[in-house]
Amino acid sequence: MRGLTDNELGRFLRSRREQLDPSRYLDPSGYVDRPANRRRTPGLRRSEIAARANISVEWYTRLEQGRGGVPSAKVLDAVCDALELRPDEREHVHLLAFGRAGPAVEQLGEEDLARLQRLVDAITCPAYIKSAAWDVVVWNAAAASLLTDYDQIPIGRRNVLRILFSDPAARARVDGWWHEAKLAVATFRLELGRWAFTSPEADRLIGDLYSSSPDFAAIWDLNEVGHLGQGVKDLAVPGSGRVRMQYEALSLDAYAGFGLVIYNFLPADQPTVPGSPRSPR
Repeated sequence: MRGLTDNELGRFLRSRREQLDPSRYLDPSGYVDRPANRRRTPGLRRSEIAARANISVEWYTRLEQGRGGVPSAKVLDAVCDALELRPDEREHVHLLAFGRAGPAVEQLGEEDLARLQRLVDAITCPAYIKSAAWDVVVWNAAAASLLTDYDQIPIGRRNVLRILFSDPAARARVDGWWHEAKLAVATFRLELGRWAFTSPEADRLIGDLYSSSPDFAAIWDLNEVGHLGQGVKDLAVPGSGRVRMQYEALSLDAYAGFGLVIYNFLPADQPTVPGSPRSPR
């Protein structure tokens, strides 16, 4: 599968079920040797999840197949318990089943872009604003100097995930690239569910990366969700070597789906960065 589907909820539940280790839940005596317990597919069976959730296997099967209708919150919580989902995974399930935080804004007008450009220009450390599809729409001079010079990238390709998976220089700048890439894709999937952002633009992004990047395809097929809200990255900065930066990703309430990402250099790694304001694009 390339993008979000009409049965994203069932697909996600199945992926979590298949990651559960049967040996943790079944009678260990004779588990491996008994023919009845030999499995052709990974994880627990649907019947075992249904039993753990105290629902019928027929109903749970329909839920995974997208034929069961919308379950009650109580039943869905029981399924989440049976699957031992993490809090962020539970949020994803509830968003898919019951609704989202609201539709994301897909495009900004010139006045909005100018206002947001002034915002990031007032920040002295690297900062940029991305859309629900993770397109970078405005950035400051420090971000252009130390992260990516977005002016050198065609407008249609100024996307965080495209750069992360398609730009060898961007990959080389990040220590622990695979870990960071997995976390980025997991966060992107969670945000797609949160904002119901299923536009052709988002599907095209997923499809393009899935077909062009084996790494993206492998990570996307893991069906993981997570939250890249804050943390520390070690990046290669021209003229400064490798530096450690703390980052924060903040939502913009006035622009649903848009987020402000700020990189703050730790004191010992503070380089000299240009800070001249940029003109709105």
